Amino acid sequence: MNSFTNVNSDAVLQFGPYALHLRQRLILDGDRPLRMGGRALDILQVLVQRAGTVVSKDELIALVWPTSVVEEINLRVHIAALRRALGDGQDGQRYIVNIPQHGYSFIAAVERVPACSLASIETVQKPQHNLSARLTPVTGRDSIVGSLVRQLPVRRLMTVVGPAGIGKTTVALRVAELLLQHFRDGVWRVDLAAIDDPAQVLDHLACALELEPGTILDDLAQRHALLVLDNCEHLHECCRTLVEDLLKSAPRLSILVTSREPLNAQGESVQRLPPLTVPPASGLHSVAEAMGYSAVQLFVSRARARQQGFALREQDLKVVGEICRRLDGLPLAIELAAAQIDALALVGVQAQLDNCFQLLSHGRRTAVPRHQTLKAALDWSYEHLCPLEQTVLQRLAVFKMAFTLDAAIGVLGCTALLPERLVEVVESLALKSLLSLEQGGGLRRYRFLNTTRAYALEKLEHSGELPAFEMRYARYISRTRWTSSGQVVLQLVE
Repeated sequence: MNSFTNVNSDAVLQFGPYALHLRQRLILDGDRPLRMGGRALDILQVLVQRAGTVVSKDELIALVWPTSVVEEINLRVHIAALRRALGDGQDGQRYIVNIPQHGYSFIAAVERVPACSLASIETVQKPQHNLSARLTPVTGRDSIVGSLVRQLPVRRLMTVVGPAGIGKTTVALRVAELLLQHFRDGVWRVDLAAIDDPAQVLDHLACALELEPGTILDDLAQRHALLVLDNCEHLHECCRTLVEDLLKSAPRLSILVTSREPLNAQGESVQRLPPLTVPPASGLHSVAEAMGYSAVQLFVSRARARQQGFALREQDLKVVGEICRRLDGLPLAIELAAAQIDALALVGVQAQLDNCFQLLSHGRRTAVPRHQTLKAALDWSYEHLCPLEQTVLQRLAVFKMAFTLDAAIGVLGCTALLPERLVEVVESLALKSLLSLEQGGGLRRYRFLNTTRAYALEKLEHSGELPAFEMRYARYISRTRWTSSGQVVLQLVE
């Protein structure tokens, strides 16, 4: 779902009996909300804002489906649905006309009025959601979003899990947008990033839902609604209790959670969010092939937004591929790198990859502080670890590739950190999405994302322990190779 001109405006566009609320992405027929698909609403927004002019089919497709290849038939299907929803052609009233060989035009008179002048409408019909207008399209997540949309109304509690910068909130909000039509009593996001005290959670929830804290369970008991509880990892225990209580007392309520680790709540289904797809190191042969990888799509999209006329060329494929791989396919990291394209150009961005936190330090000023830079996002995770978890994370950074628990014990184990305790901490770090778990060949291996390892290695260097643990790592590798040339393949896998 995309943003277009004036999407953040509080103004309302009125035509016939309809009022299109731009910020809320809501269209009312008098005081009744119309049920309309997200793509149809995108098309309507473009046409109404350009009322009286002809918008070509190609331009409509490019605006509404910016990163997808879409046939014209898709556009015609959504236009037909839009006309049906508006009663276009009934009682002689026309809204959208097809101009053969040119495109579509919105021909009804449109009046722009401030939202405050429609207080009487809002008194009758409250908005059905509190979702912010989308400023950028969602890239590379169609399959996961579709799966969540299909499952959520049935499974009721689903948690999107992944590391910092992977795009959990983006996916959750896209799912929420697509489910607006399904939930009669609306879709409501509650962002918990702004609070640290578990005692504030109920008040924060009540404020978002405009309810009294003491009546939340009763007020939600009969509601057919979706709650998006965003950024729950630092309030893990409190959120688990809350969602279990809500689901027991409100049988028609569904809850979508985002967190860096599962809540382990009763009835919870977990969706781990993978990185965007990146090109192989073996190379790319064409621009079309490169654009088949979602990480490249995102980089190009954001680079175009920063540098007018930016286009991916065949001579750029190797550089862009390396940037996307080195940044682990993390959407936040890729967006921040692409934001430097006008200042550094492609070769400059590539040259700064070894100093990735400086490269990724120019954040999005409109985002919450911990989403403005990759370092801020990792700081958030690190600061919510216990001291032992912080220490183990730092020391594990000496592993340059995937490692087993035996290897971790061999390098980090000591009298102050016994094997059983070390295993618990490593598994906890994996649950918190700071390590990736890989299984194959009968072995469980753990791996850092490049960006997370660079962060942990920097912490280890600042602690003064880097030389000592690099030496322990080197001794372990040497000893392992000496005892069995094949054992290293089992312990450390590229």
